[in-house]
Amino acid sequence: MADQEQADIRLALAKLRQEHEDYDAAINAMIEVGCDALRIQRMKKKKLAIKDKMSQLEDQIIPDIIA
Repeated sequence: MADQEQADIRLALAKLRQEHEDYDAAINAMIEVGCDALRIQRMKKKKLAIKDKMSQLEDQIIPDIIA
């Protein structure tokens, strides 16, 4: 993998991590305020989708090592 490509993936991963943290903070705030459970559930689903994307990017960076 080229250095530039790996740097791009790391940048995208950092953005997704920040977005994941933002969703976490928003969900916690919604729970404290007593927001609608359906809205909270939707936010959690979006947060989980971001985590899945993060895992895919991490798998691209870390090479598979057959032990």
